[in-house]
Amino acid sequence: MKATVHRAEDRGYANHGWLEAKHSFSFASWYNPDKINFGALRVLNDDRIAGGAGFPKHPHNNMEIITIPLSGKLEHEDSMGNKAQIAAGEVQVMSAGIGVTHSEYNASQDEELKLFQIWIFPNKQNVVPRYDELKLNLEDRVNRLQQILSPIPDDDGVWIHQNAWMFMSNLYKDKEVKYSVNMKGNGVFVMVVSGEVVINNEILTARDAVAMEDFESFSVLSILDAEILFIEVPMSFQ
Repeated sequence: MKATVHRAEDRGYANHGWLEAKHSFSFASWYNPDKINFGALRVLNDDRIAGGAGFPKHPHNNMEIITIPLSGKLEHEDSMGNKAQIAAGEVQVMSAGIGVTHSEYNASQDEELKLFQIWIFPNKQNVVPRYDELKLNLEDRVNRLQQILSPIPDDDGVWIHQNAWMFMSNLYKDKEVKYSVNMKGNGVFVMVVSGEVVINNEILTARDAVAMEDFESFSVLSILDAEILFIEVPMSFQ
């Protein structure tokens, strides 16, 4: 087993006034040659967006884009004709494929919006763009893994064009959950959203992460109540 710890304070940082962002991987003006990607996982941005602010329409292609609101409400609009608002407890996915434009704004004028934006390289190029969103039952992640994404359209959660899975878990103090890899050769990037846990004998606190490779399973033990995000992706994907 190979486990590489990524501390919260080692992430990239940008403050644009209306947007405060932490980057787990090189993004925009922040570049770290040791943090370009983790297998097919290219972006994990931890964004705080001021009331009424957001990203105006801009293009994407050949990328799977997943948005997980943590608090507040996000307003999405795209060139496929979709217009929607999503909040904490929901997940949004957009397959950019041959090309799509979209905008993302804080739907509130007063409250701050917090979210994770995740980009994953697809295993199919130039697909027809698609959009989907799903409201999750948060009770399904209490002291266990809740699947929120997979490569299988009929499976739990949303789906993308890649052999990738995502899970979230809310662990009470002193509870343990076991993660087993879904596809041999995949790795898992584990982000502690809040709380404190132990993984592979390492203590991780809020926004710390660990990149797990060459394993069949591992356990997460909560020291305090904790929320955890698991992103499983192929390590070799081209």
